[in-house]
Amino acid sequence: METSSSAVSAASDRSAEPAERPVVRRQAAFVVLTFFGMVSGLLGGWIGAPASFVWGSYAVAYVFGGWYGLKESVTAIREPAVEIDLLMILAALGALFIGAPFEGAMLLFLFSLSGVLEEYAIGRSRTAIRSLIEMRPEAARVLRDGTETTTPIDDVEVGDVFVVRPGDRLPLDGVVESGESTVDQSSLTGESVPVSKAPGDEVFSGTINETGSLEVRVTREAQESAIARLINMVEQAQEKRAPTQQLIDRFEQPYVMSVLALTALAIVLPTALLDHPFDSTFYRAMTLMVAASPCAVIISTPAAVLSAISAGGRQGVLFKGGEHIETAGNVDAVAFDKTGTLTEGNTRLTDVDAREGAATDGGSGDVVTAASGFDAGSEDGLLALAAAVQSRSEHHLAEATVDAAEQRGLEIPAATGFEAVVGKGVRATVEERTLHIGNPRYVRTELEGRSIAGLEDGLDAVRELEADGKTSVLVVEEADEQLRVLGWLGFSDTIRADAAETIERLRERGVEQIVMLTGDNERVAHYIAEELGIDEVYAELLPEEKVDHIEALQQRHEAVAMVGDGVNDAPALATADISVGMGGAGTDVALETADIVLMSDRLDRLPYAFALSKETRRTLYINFAIAFGAIAIMVTAILTAGIPLPLAVVGHEGSTVLVSLIGLRLLRFDG
Repeated sequence: METSSSAVSAASDRSAEPAERPVVRRQAAFVVLTFFGMVSGLLGGWIGAPASFVWGSYAVAYVFGGWYGLKESVTAIREPAVEIDLLMILAALGALFIGAPFEGAMLLFLFSLSGVLEEYAIGRSRTAIRSLIEMRPEAARVLRDGTETTTPIDDVEVGDVFVVRPGDRLPLDGVVESGESTVDQSSLTGESVPVSKAPGDEVFSGTINETGSLEVRVTREAQESAIARLINMVEQAQEKRAPTQQLIDRFEQPYVMSVLALTALAIVLPTALLDHPFDSTFYRAMTLMVAASPCAVIISTPAAVLSAISAGGRQGVLFKGGEHIETAGNVDAVAFDKTGTLTEGNTRLTDVDAREGAATDGGSGDVVTAASGFDAGSEDGLLALAAAVQSRSEHHLAEATVDAAEQRGLEIPAATGFEAVVGKGVRATVEERTLHIGNPRYVRTELEGRSIAGLEDGLDAVRELEADGKTSVLVVEEADEQLRVLGWLGFSDTIRADAAETIERLRERGVEQIVMLTGDNERVAHYIAEELGIDEVYAELLPEEKVDHIEALQQRHEAVAMVGDGVNDAPALATADISVGMGGAGTDVALETADIVLMSDRLDRLPYAFALSKETRRTLYINFAIAFGAIAIMVTAILTAGIPLPLAVVGHEGSTVLVSLIGLRLLRFDG
């Protein structure tokens, strides 16, 4: 498989008519020729046509009916290996050898017909890639020097601005510069309702602009866009075999060899030991070989799994391989991260409180920052200092602090010597003072044993904020080896509208335990958990501590899923049996690390993903029951009642086509 950009480029260059369609059409033409050859030979024999016509007709049937099977057999033997195609070719030749050319031709006809139907079924389940490719326009209307220029998307650069009119598909990912509209993102994220877009909002390639014109600034090149990455991900997912498929692949070779051995014994033993006539014995052996061939078993898994991958893709759920579809059906415990998963992740600063008396209880005695001109004893001064330290951090609380400072129009001083303590806080030097910003655990561990002026006031304020469901941090100044609390910041996040319903539906789907694992403080975590009805809460966790809790859950449950944003949750996601990323229509880390990606950040797609997995497993069980049941019934009937070869052929090929069609039912699964 080609890597990322080259694979995507290759995919985008495919014609509207995929390469396999001409192959399927050629196979279908061969099936038609096989049918006419078989029927002509049969009718010719009935009406007493010349032998040359009869045998010529059967020759057409054998050549065109066995062409692809013979090619596959020769290729396999060179490896060396044997495949089911070889069994069919040998059975047809065996029928011809004992003077039953019609039975052999019928075998080849139905075998090649079922092959075409299987290719069609698998092709239907691979339509996800084609539909994704068709979603991406080939050109964009780029604004250059005030003029619209139609430009191939591969030539558009990050920072360029393009125009989309009502009804257009967006060619690239970007941020709206001007204009307002609604955008239909259903084909990419599964959202059923168009999403309003205004300046500053992110938009994605392949989605449809509905009502207004937009000017969009490009943020990703064509090969890195959401749709391009999805094409690559779906291609990779369809190539990853499910555990059942891997087992069947290992099982195929010894099984085929066993069938060949059984066929040989069915010929040798009756003729050599029981003195049975060779022709009737050989005919029965050929019938037995056809009946015992595991075609339906082989096709049952890919037909179901690929259909499930395609169905999930249309609902905004990306399974990154068949193995994850099977495993997700066993999940009976789910662990959630809090921020950005159970909550919206749009954390905002709600409280900025400078402690009274901070300027007079020690420290430098100077409460004015020379660069900003703000009094550190004021809200604006405190916020400017906090933003200076946190401007170097990627944490969601830090981003909220900097955003709030910018919204107030504050000048943010420069910070040096930035250090982060994961899960606790940060420190940096501003105006020759060291500023510490962190939660109470940061103060307990990083500043342990040192006297901190105003600490009790700060901790009391933090407890009050946490009682209201807010996350809070202390701002501590260190100057002349003395520490003092300058103030505190409070942050709030919004619980996702679909979080409570998702948890309820998970319980209905058979999930026994739902847990929250978060680095946030105990009070806030329990506040959110009580609102959502979560069973267990583990708060103030470092990334490695989340891993410990996942491992503890795995000891008590069959399969554990972890749902997170794919960044600070990466170790826990990697440890869980199934990792689910909040994709946000293409978040890089989530797409790369998770087993399942919820492309629209919609939690309500999680119960759907588990339900689809269970339905896929149920479909596999049904298919296996049909496939093995057909083999058992036909073999028993051959050994006891001596059913004819045509009936065995119909039973064999009929079960193969049936399991393919049952697998295709998953394309319509809607949860």
